[in-house]
Amino acid sequence: MSKHIVVIPGDGIGTEITAVAQDILAITAKKSGLNLNFEVYSAGGAALDKYGEPLPESTVKAAKTADAVLLGAVGGPKWDQVEPKLRPEQAILGLRKALGLYANLRPIRVFDTLVDYSPLKPEKIKGVDILIVRELNGGIYYGEKGQEGDRAWDVENYSVPEVQRIVRIACQAAKQRRGKVTSVDKANVLFTSRLWRKTAGEVAAEFDGITLDHMYVDNCAMQMVLAPQNFDVIVTGNLFGDILSDEAAVLTGSIGMLPSASLGDGTGLYEPIHGSAPDIAGQGIANPVGTILSAAMLLRHSLAADEAAATIEKAVADVLAEGYRCADLYKAGTTKVSTAEMGKLIAAKI
Repeated sequence: MSKHIVVIPGDGIGTEITAVAQDILAITAKKSGLNLNFEVYSAGGAALDKYGEPLPESTVKAAKTADAVLLGAVGGPKWDQVEPKLRPEQAILGLRKALGLYANLRPIRVFDTLVDYSPLKPEKIKGVDILIVRELNGGIYYGEKGQEGDRAWDVENYSVPEVQRIVRIACQAAKQRRGKVTSVDKANVLFTSRLWRKTAGEVAAEFDGITLDHMYVDNCAMQMVLAPQNFDVIVTGNLFGDILSDEAAVLTGSIGMLPSASLGDGTGLYEPIHGSAPDIAGQGIANPVGTILSAAMLLRHSLAADEAAATIEKAVADVLAEGYRCADLYKAGTTKVSTAEMGKLIAAKI
């Protein structure tokens, strides 16, 4: 049976990196006996220019009926002056809400051949393989907010069911990994964190073979730099997850390497964690690996094609091991390649 993939290139380098990732998906599908068909839709600044809104209903409708969505990146200075509700970034929030996405998975894996690119010493970073599971549609970002005169407020709140479902995803992921979950909160100060901690403990107890520990967010931020090898799966709320995942991204040496998956009640959404990088758009120098690895996550989580996903991941590792680098990782002794060339090298390995 054919699987339907909606591709949303977005803005800036989004068009370049999604084109490469779509080719990789098509080649992998052919090798693996999968039947994929692709449709391209607009969102972000490109949609604002074309349709007068950042997230057209046609894109939402297509995403809801698709088997998976592959997204590039949205935004750029061109649209900085538009009113808040029309900003390109509203497309991401709108898609998350429309698709019922509440779990953001960000794997932070340091390839052996890229150990020297990390700001940390090799002995601290070698072998790091962390999965951050961030709650995506609750917490302070979605709570009551406002301003009156010289006073402003943003309310943080979580319910037990919201915490239960995200911690279950973290525990399920840990069962396929090393069996360790670190729940991150600020329970010494926040009532929401106390509820989070209590609920996380109850959920983890449902899973055999899972070790759960709790960590305050400030200590977690410190330990991620001091001893990142100690982490397996980290689960946390929206605000803390936003901050910690960006900190963790730096460990790998380039944000261009990192994928993500947003999962929940509807169609899964897959995208690299970086932005649209308008300063290098159209030059063919963007690193497509984060998007290619997002495509691998798409195969694993939305199509249950683990072997096909692993094929892509091995191809990426092999090309990096041979010394090929895009501009963000290029240094003496390696071979600089363009966006398209990196895609072709990975495709050839597949």
